[in-house]
Amino acid sequence: MGSKNRAIILANRQYVISAVFIAVIVIFVIRLFYLQVLNVDYRDWADSNAFLKRTIYPSRGMIYDRQGRLLVYNQPAYDVMVIKREIIPFDTADFCTTLGISYEWLVKRFKDITNKQLNPGYSPYVPQVLVPQLSVQEYGAFQEKLYKFPGFYVRNRTLRDYQYSCAAHILGNVGEVGKHDIEEDDYYVQGDHSGRSGVELSYERDLRGEKGIEILLRDAHGRIKGQYDNGIQDIAAIPGKDITLAIDIELQAYGELLMHNKIGSIVMIDPTTGEILCMVSAPSYDPHLLAGRHRGRNHDVLAKDMHKPLFDRSIMGTYPPGSTFKPAQGLIFLEEGVINQHSLYTCNRGYTYTGGKPACHRHSSPLSLIPAVATSCNSFFSWGLRDMLDNRHRYKTIQGAFDRWKDLMVAMGYGYTLDIDLPGEKRGYIPNSRVYDNVYHERWTSSTVISIAIGQGEVTATPLQMCNLAATIANRGFYITPHVVSKIGAEDIPSEKTVKHFTGIDREHYDLIAAGMRLSVIGGTCYGANIPDIEICGKTGTAENPHGADHSAFIGFAPHDNPTVAIAVYVENGGWGANFGVPIGRLMMQKYLRGNIPPSDLNLEERMISTSTIQFYTANGL
Repeated sequence: MGSKNRAIILANRQYVISAVFIAVIVIFVIRLFYLQVLNVDYRDWADSNAFLKRTIYPSRGMIYDRQGRLLVYNQPAYDVMVIKREIIPFDTADFCTTLGISYEWLVKRFKDITNKQLNPGYSPYVPQVLVPQLSVQEYGAFQEKLYKFPGFYVRNRTLRDYQYSCAAHILGNVGEVGKHDIEEDDYYVQGDHSGRSGVELSYERDLRGEKGIEILLRDAHGRIKGQYDNGIQDIAAIPGKDITLAIDIELQAYGELLMHNKIGSIVMIDPTTGEILCMVSAPSYDPHLLAGRHRGRNHDVLAKDMHKPLFDRSIMGTYPPGSTFKPAQGLIFLEEGVINQHSLYTCNRGYTYTGGKPACHRHSSPLSLIPAVATSCNSFFSWGLRDMLDNRHRYKTIQGAFDRWKDLMVAMGYGYTLDIDLPGEKRGYIPNSRVYDNVYHERWTSSTVISIAIGQGEVTATPLQMCNLAATIANRGFYITPHVVSKIGAEDIPSEKTVKHFTGIDREHYDLIAAGMRLSVIGGTCYGANIPDIEICGKTGTAENPHGADHSAFIGFAPHDNPTVAIAVYVENGGWGANFGVPIGRLMMQKYLRGNIPPSDLNLEERMISTSTIQFYTANGL
């Protein structure tokens, strides 16, 4: 029995030893799997000993204007990269002096790089961007001393540069990506750059291209020994696509010149295509300021400027449209049968109602629609809105009448964004009946809201929307989605970006409004826009401003038949529409349609360029 027990014990020990041995092997295999497959740091460390993977950044697509003029291109720049595990003690004073940075900045930069909350992809074995975008001169000075700083490398990049010092809001700018960008798109890593505004942002995926990878062999001392596998495993970068804008850069530059020392906007659209020919926001800034290493500092300066040059008033500024709103009112009254072309309303220098009397200009009375548009009669459009809202034969309630009015306004492009291919567009504001029900507890009348008849009160619109109304009238009942880009590479932009939007209002009504706008230029409030041989149609606007001088506005299109251009001009604190809106509109249309300004208008041009309205703006603390 004893020998039998010893045999059993011996057999059990063999099983235990075998189990322990197998367990050790399993643990070892699991550990190897973890280190070599799951543990990113270990894998990076192992790879970094033998290989250096360099990202090859693609050339960012260039940007051209409608005439093929180069607007935005690339210049060589250099990033200082660091692999933290390879750093040995170095002369930080010499390092900082050579790169033109402070020691405090260097310490903070290292802290930010190694913070995985700010830099989710951080690894001490992988190159990280330390100092971005050295110039050629800075690169040359650093390259001479690079041998003193093991663990630091230089990576070739490109930097955006500009052929012209205008169109900053349209072109946009490129800046370093943030944590959110990296989390949203795995294309980016810390130190990468992407479009931050304008076309650079809207068309980022087209412009950026695709990164490549170059794999280099290293020896035991970390020295580069050449390409791995003769470069067969390398991945070539794919350049970004070039972008062609609908903008005419010379027209854009001229508009910015006319808006010098003014606050406001000019927008011009080709109504036949929806292409934006120019889109001026004033004041603006030189796009060179937001390129290169000093982008952040310059951005801070611009952001603190009291006149807000970073704010794109063309698509973000929401203003009372004033009398430029009246053509839209006339179209609604015609469509709804409130008036016809022969309907007459009286005007005793204003529309009198319980709450007051909006004043009007000197003109004949009574008058019909076409002369009412020409003379910008406040009374005519106030009476028209009253008759629509108070009509209980057609509408059961004032709420129903008002919401019908609102729906037609929306169909004409007001109250919502127009989906321009630029970021940040605002919708403006067209109220509905619930707004007034909430404020007045459902006890309101046409007199309560009569100011919207003349583009005041709660109504606001962007300069783009005002220009779009002019384009809609030019087309006699439809507009095409406004857009600033016409081609991506060699291809036209997708058709969904150029959709036709029909208002549902009869073309014959648009013919009447166009006739009124033509009469306005021949002998009405837009007489200053009358140009021989060009049948311009226009409408002035003087928008009341409770904070100071009124705003000067103008919308128009030309020629009357088969129009090729629509325009909106809005000058804050410019006073009457004829003060700045009309003359600037006249000059801009001549520049586009004729290519030059005739000698007879050179004095007008000089007056517009040299006159400032900013003093009014500043004096009122805005």
